[in-house]
Order: sequence, then structure tokens, then C-alpha cells
Amino acid sequence: AMPTRLLVLLLSSLFCLPLQAEEVLRLLTWSGYADSDLVRAFEQRYGVEVEVTFVGSDDELRHKLAEDAGSHYDVIAANTSEIRHFAEQNLLQPLRLNNLPNRSRQLRQFRELNEIPGLTRDGKAYGIPYTYAEMGLIYNRALLHSAPDSLNSLWDPALQGRVLAYDGSSHNFSLARMVLNQPPFAIPPQELPETLAKLVDLRRNVVTFYSLPEDSVTLYKQNEIALIYANYGRQQLKLLQDAGADVAYVIPREGALAWLDCWAISRGATSQELAERWINYTLEPQVSNALTERQGLANTLGPLDASSASSQLIWLETVENAELRNQLWQRILAGERPEDLVQP
Repeated sequence: AMPTRLLVLLLSSLFCLPLQAEEVLRLLTWSGYADSDLVRAFEQRYGVEVEVTFVGSDDELRHKLAEDAGSHYDVIAANTSEIRHFAEQNLLQPLRLNNLPNRSRQLRQFRELNEIPGLTRDGKAYGIPYTYAEMGLIYNRALLHSAPDSLNSLWDPALQGRVLAYDGSSHNFSLARMVLNQPPFAIPPQELPETLAKLVDLRRNVVTFYSLPEDSVTLYKQNEIALIYANYGRQQLKLLQDAGADVAYVIPREGALAWLDCWAISRGATSQELAERWINYTLEPQVSNALTERQGLANTLGPLDASSASSQLIWLETVENAELRNQLWQRILAGERPEDLVQP
């Protein structure tokens, strides 16, 4: 028989062997872009683990990615204006397009990255289009017998306490500017007081502000909601309809802000190759089509959503000062009066 001492040595040496750790892919993304079954299929195919962190606003996305220069995440999902900001801040790494063969499945307008503002910088690409939507209005057909045709409906005193709006600083400033018939992405200092007053009026008219699309469904069930500003567009409409809500969707006459969300690779990514595999995987038909079937969101493989060809869509652009918009928005939410908000 093997001496006891030898057996102990043998067993202890086995436990000291380094275990082959599974490679981990860390995603920072939006609800509906990384469903658990699709993530599981990716994990099994490549023998890796995927950690998903969901965000509910661009402000939250900026905060999380800026921590430790983006070293906490490998792949992020962000709209084109945010991709431009992150590339300028050196928080992303250029994409190796040759490693993304499934781009050939995308519609031409989503393959021509040079033609999409915000996705290229110094001849290098930083974002791959994945999904897009416009921010329309969802209305309760039991409470509103005719469709609201204007963004002004969000401010309608007759609907006070029955409006649900989105908790996003940049988008809400742009929304107020559209209602004031002014350019949404650039606010001259002398026009700031009027914009702030409009946003304070919005805060006073709504029941509350939501972040995630699922939150809007919960709040709809808990309150008598007549009108919703749909930051997530048709994705939100589908969620509400699936929950049994009798709602319909309209694009207001002023037009609708619209976003094109893209995948990008963080500068702090631990494996660029694994990050590329995820992006390439999401451009497979069964993954991209799940966006449309499950979430009601358009995908880049086609066919092109008819609404996106509309001249009514106002694609998001970089704003004059996102940090200032966020600071002022937090003060508006805290209940400050318009006259106290104006910067000296």
C-alpha cells in the first residue's frame, strides 16, 4: 500500500495545480440586447462565461465606462453620439473589421460606417450598428380617444399626473428644445433659461420619470397613465401590449428623436478577440431577429423599418455640454425652481 505521507503529498500537489479559469466576457448593455438564452448559447459555443451589466440611461453608461478608464467592461452598447464621445475620450479601441465577417449580412447603409456620423475617427471604426428606434408617444386608448399629434401633449394641463416621461438628461433637454421649435442639440447660453423653465413645467406635469422599459410597464399598471414619452420606441409599445395594455403609438408632428445603438470594444477589454466574437455573433440572423421578434426593435439585417426612412426622424447628435445638462437635470428632479437653475 502507498505510504500515508506519500498519499498526502500526492493529493496536496493535485490541489495546487492551477485550474484553467474560464475566459469571461463583460458586457455593458441595454435591456433586450443580451437575453439569457442567447448569452448561454454563446457561452457554450466558445467555452466562456459572460457577465452582463444593464444600464437605463446614457448618464449611467458614461459613469460606468469612465470608471478606471473602462477596465471593468469589454463590450458596450451605445448610440452613435455616445460612441463619438467615448472615442474622443480614448475609452474605446479601434475595431478590426476583418474579424467581423457577419457584417456582410447587414444592409448597405449599416455597413458604410464612414457615412454614419460618430462611428469613425482618424480613419478607424469604433462602432458596429446593431439596432435603432425612434422616441414616439404611447397613449392609452381608453383614456385618450384620439391620438395625440404633438410633443406638447406631454405638457397638457388636462393630463397632469397622468403622463410618464423618461429620466434622461440629454434627451429631455433636446425634447424641450423641439417643443420650443429650436435646434435640439445646441443650446445657446441666452436660451437656457427658457429651456429650463420648460423642463420644470414637464416635471410638474408628469406623475414620474422611468429609466428602463420594464419600469414603464410597472408604473403604467400602478397608475392611471394616459400618455408615455417612449424613449425605447416600439420596444416599449410591445412590452406594454404584451402586458395587456390597450395602447397605441404615434410619431408626433414635430418629429421624433431617434437613436442608432452600436456595439463597441472598451479600451480596457481583456480579450479583443472574444469581444469581436460577441459582436459577430449578434449579427447572426437568429440573434438579430430575436431583437425584432421579442423586443419590437429594428435590426440591421433588414428589411429596413419603414419609419426609419421618414424625414420625421431626428438622429441623435453630440450635444453642446452633456455634463451640464445632467447636472441641471438632477437639480430639476430635486425640485428646484427655474429661476434658481440659471447659471450665473
